[in-house]
Amino acid sequence: MKTQGKCSKCGCSDVLRVPGEIGVLGGSSIRVGATVLSAVPVTRFVCAACGYVEEWIDNAVNLASLAKRYGGKGK
Repeated sequence: MKTQGKCSKCGCSDVLRVPGEIGVLGGSSIRVGATVLSAVPVTRFVCAACGYVEEWIDNAVNLASLAKRYGGKGK
């Protein structure tokens, strides 16, 4: 959905982008440190037709932070 601009389940092109937020109740993020402020925001893409949701990390720096914290190799 992020790259194609349409739902990967139903094909609808009405896709909503919900940005991740850090330190906000209801926001979407993954903690990489000791405090809630040391988190990586997770952007959600929601199909307005069927409700399917995909979550994405928007940049390479945040992906590297997650890989360091959780043991992945990253890119």
